Amino acid sequence: MHTTRLGRGDVEVTRLSLGAAPLGNLFAEVDDEQAQATVDAAWESGVRYFDTAPHYGLGLSERRLGEALRRRPRAEYVVSTKVGRLLRPRPEPHGDDLAQGFAVPATHERVWDFSAYGVRSSLEDSLTRLGLDHVDVVYLHDPDEHEGQAFSSAYPELERMRAEGIVGAIGAGMNQARMLDRFVRETDVDVVLLAGRYSLLDQTGLTHLLPDAARRGVSVVVGGVFNSGLLADPRPGATFDYAPAGQALLDRALRIKAECEEFGVPLRAAALQFPFGHPAVASVLVGARSAAEATDAAVVARYDIPAELWHRLRSTGLLPWDAPLPDAGRKGLG
Repeated sequence: MHTTRLGRGDVEVTRLSLGAAPLGNLFAEVDDEQAQATVDAAWESGVRYFDTAPHYGLGLSERRLGEALRRRPRAEYVVSTKVGRLLRPRPEPHGDDLAQGFAVPATHERVWDFSAYGVRSSLEDSLTRLGLDHVDVVYLHDPDEHEGQAFSSAYPELERMRAEGIVGAIGAGMNQARMLDRFVRETDVDVVLLAGRYSLLDQTGLTHLLPDAARRGVSVVVGGVFNSGLLADPRPGATFDYAPAGQALLDRALRIKAECEEFGVPLRAAALQFPFGHPAVASVLVGARSAAEATDAAVVARYDIPAELWHRLRSTGLLPWDAPLPDAGRKGLG
């Protein structure tokens, strides 16, 4: 699978990457064997970039990802994790973590901390859970309500860690484009992770973030290309951004699906490949909870999509006129 360098640094990632949030029991339980099989299937498909975070299953995702990669040559894969939430043991654990979206026992509580100390402590804890001596990429995770501290304390600490060689690339990961654009314009990040805001249904990232990233030489990793399910299987009851999709959004998704079917293209393939039309996009991050889902992502990532489909989506108003289209004649991600 083709790789792309993040920003101006030396870290290279595969164009398709595996999101490990489902391995932390996102919404439903996944057993250890299933988690291992998911990572194995992604690896066999050519994926070499894996993303996780302490938030995902109160550290379960990191532990499972580290175990699944343990027998793989360390120089052959890239791991990113995130900082901003410290995990503190509960003195009297009870209940589960489903209120935060994860089917795990509530053994720990999350404590927001974007201080320099919090950044260092979070990464040290992540390395222990992963069983690694270093990670390749570190993102500030969802600093929406902590903007001041993220810029004044957390980001400078990431810069110091990069200068010390503790990490290879630094950035921020969020579900919004505005603050990520500020990171792109005002800091020396290598990469930002934009979730859900550059898809067939939502091109918010195209307004400022993606053009600014391209001008500044900052890479963008795009997550949430299925918008939490609607673009994977548009039907009544499907979710958009983890809530039931409204009728207008469902109708739009069904119209896009119908256009795709006319060209014999699975909607999932178009949704996954659309972000690669923009030159700032380095990788698309897809979560998977089974070997079948990981393999399917790799298959649709390589699907041959005719240029006529992209132009049809644009001419019918289903894509904006200024949305860059994936290269004609390029057969998937290689």
